[in-house]
Amino acid sequence: MIALIDYGAGNLTSVRKGFAAAGADLFTPAEPRELSDADGIVVPGVGNFAATSALEGAWTTAIRNAVNDGTPLFGICLGMQWLFEGSDEAPGVAGLGMIPGGCTRLPPREGLKVPHVGWNSLHAPHPSRLLDGVGEGTQVYFTHSYAAPVTAETAATCEHGTMFAAAVECGHIFGVQFHPEKSSDGGIRILRNFVRAAKG
Repeated sequence: MIALIDYGAGNLTSVRKGFAAAGADLFTPAEPRELSDADGIVVPGVGNFAATSALEGAWTTAIRNAVNDGTPLFGICLGMQWLFEGSDEAPGVAGLGMIPGGCTRLPPREGLKVPHVGWNSLHAPHPSRLLDGVGEGTQVYFTHSYAAPVTAETAATCEHGTMFAAAVECGHIFGVQFHPEKSSDGGIRILRNFVRAAKG
C-alpha cells in the first residue's frame, strides 16, 4: 500500500482518484510510525509553503527514515517544493532537504500572469523512470506561483517567464510541480510509473 500524507494542505480526493485510475490503493496514515509499512509515500499539497510546517518533527523524521530505508517518495506540487531545502515564500520553514536548493517566486513577465495556472508542455531530454512513456512536449496542468530551480536532479523542465524544474528524480525520490491527477493520460502514466517504483 502507498501512504498518502494528510497535513491539511492537499486535495486528497483528487489525488486518490488519480491513483485509483493508475490502479493503486492509498491509505492515509494517522501516525508517523505507520509509514514503516508503506510501499511508497506521497506528499501532495497546494497553497503556501508555510503549510508544510505541519510536517516538522515526527512526520519529517518518519518520512526521512523511510526514504533512507529505500521507500519511494513522491511529492506533488507543494509536496515537490518541500523536497528541497525551503522556499522564499516562507523563509522560516525548512523543507525536507533531500534535494539541494530553494524555491523562488516566478518572475513577472509581460503577457504572463503569476500564478502560473493552466496547461503547459514538459521538456524532458533525458530518460527518467518517472516520465517513462511520457512524450516530449506532453501537456500537463499547473497551478503555482513559486518553483524549484533546475538542478542535477531535474527530470523535466517547463517555462513560464523563466525555466524551472517541472519534475525531479533522485534515486527513489520523485516529484512533479504540476498535478498529474488533473493532467489527463500523461499524468496517469506518471502515477503508474510511481506505483511501479513502489512495487519494486
